[in-house]
Amino acid sequence: MPPSRHSSRPGWRRSAARACALLLALAAALPAAAQPATATATAQTDPELRAVVQQAMAAHECFSDQYDSAVWYTLMEPKLRRYLADRRERLALLQTVYCESHRTGAAPLPPGLVLAVLDVESRFDRWAVSSTGAVGLMQVMPFWPEQLGMRRRELVSMEANIRMGCAILRHYLEAEHRDVRRALGRYNGSVRSREYPDRVVTRWTRYWNGADDLGRG
Repeated sequence: MPPSRHSSRPGWRRSAARACALLLALAAALPAAAQPATATATAQTDPELRAVVQQAMAAHECFSDQYDSAVWYTLMEPKLRRYLADRRERLALLQTVYCESHRTGAAPLPPGLVLAVLDVESRFDRWAVSSTGAVGLMQVMPFWPEQLGMRRRELVSMEANIRMGCAILRHYLEAEHRDVRRALGRYNGSVRSREYPDRVVTRWTRYWNGADDLGRG
């Protein structure tokens, strides 16, 4: 039998390898959550978070101002080109970030901070899996789909992953009275270390600093 016409494509092989790695990580997600705590294994485990994330996932509308969001896309889209080759994917990600950070009735969430978290956590790779099993763009812990009655594969959905991540980050910002570094430490499960918060804040202020100039961010 002749080989598949796709089998020699390096891009296809890399995608298949990443998909296999992701499936293995998701298959082991629940046992991993029960292992002894490590730096990020304890992240996002606060009991009150379930209601917060569940409420965020139930809302599917975009509440952004059309003019501000259009200007914002124009400013931010070129910065994403180094990470995402597909223009439609860049615009979809920016739309999701803008909508979630400008959610009506919710506490302000700086969109530049969200982009910095995406940058540091996954480099905008929705297939990213950490050593503790955190998955996707915002490295959401793998127990969330089961708690919310979702399928595990939804963790690699751009919209679902960012929505969950933003809900968790917003909750920690409110709990820590807008102390960004402490909120980031709780998000990552590394409250006693400044390394992760400093990396995110540096990325926020040096690269994504223009993202908060419009709207309510």
